[in-house]
Amino acid sequence: MADSAKVAIIAALEREVRGLTKNWSVRERQHEGRRFRFFERDSVVLVCGGIGADAARRATEAAIALYHPLRVQSVGFAGALDPALKVGKIFVPERVIDASDGSSMETHTGAGVLVTFKAVAGAEQKSNLATAYGAQAVDMEAAAVARGASAHGVGFSAVKAISDEAGFDFPDMDRFAGNDGRFLQTKFLIHVGIHPRLWSRVFKLAANAANAAKALCAELERQNYDAERVQSRIE
Repeated sequence: MADSAKVAIIAALEREVRGLTKNWSVRERQHEGRRFRFFERDSVVLVCGGIGADAARRATEAAIALYHPLRVQSVGFAGALDPALKVGKIFVPERVIDASDGSSMETHTGAGVLVTFKAVAGAEQKSNLATAYGAQAVDMEAAAVARGASAHGVGFSAVKAISDEAGFDFPDMDRFAGNDGRFLQTKFLIHVGIHPRLWSRVFKLAANAANAAKALCAELERQNYDAERVQSRIE
């Protein structure tokens, strides 16, 4: 691939998109002193920046600077705020809201509202977010990706797969996200191992994540990234 792409896909973790990228070319590149692992296929590039807004922002800036895409797409898992959204459902929002400051961005695709929150939202927090923002789903990265795209005049969209339903209450996950956005899996597994009360929720979470990843990769594979369609979504 030349140093250009029609679409740059920004995910958080490789396990969310492994089913999509398993046969893609891999290229490591640096931007502003950080190393990123890019997956390339035809006119599409994908990078997994890590968990949270800061990681998503850095990955977005790197992808735009290095590949000059026409559109940037935030993809990955989201939690349902609407009880009608079940695990594995694909959610393509029309608007993304940043809960940190209330700013929002239209995607000109899909329907409904996705709110980006600073932490993993449990059942009570999900209810609060649904009420405050009229949103149907919550994630931790899309608003940062949207902000980066807007700053560079690049089109933006989001595709999320529901990984946890409105009533699902997470174990405390925030402590297992490193400063660089990596998920500290070994630390998490040790914590779970010594707290048997968490086992059922963690097993459920793993099964949900597998279902969401499968649905997400199928949806991304289905999408058409030819230049004419990408340009039409920007205008």
